[in-house]
Amino acid sequence: MRTTISLDDHLGQELKRRAKSEGVSLSALIAAMLRDAATRQPTEAAEPPLKLVTVGGPPVAGVNLDRTSELLTADDGRYGPG
Repeated sequence: MRTTISLDDHLGQELKRRAKSEGVSLSALIAAMLRDAATRQPTEAAEPPLKLVTVGGPPVAGVNLDRTSELLTADDGRYGPG
């Protein structure tokens, strides 16, 4: 099958150098790399994905959430210094 792909210049030059050093054509090198990638079994993630836990509650009335200082002031009044 004949197809066209676009590579950035740096990657293209690196692949050409590698193909030359291995004594194969650029097409053969790319085909071998793609074949290897296509037949590789996906591996499971080392860690499970992060689960974000949020806490619900009533919105803070009259606070513009785009202004951090208003939110901090509201929190100080809501929870107090201790």
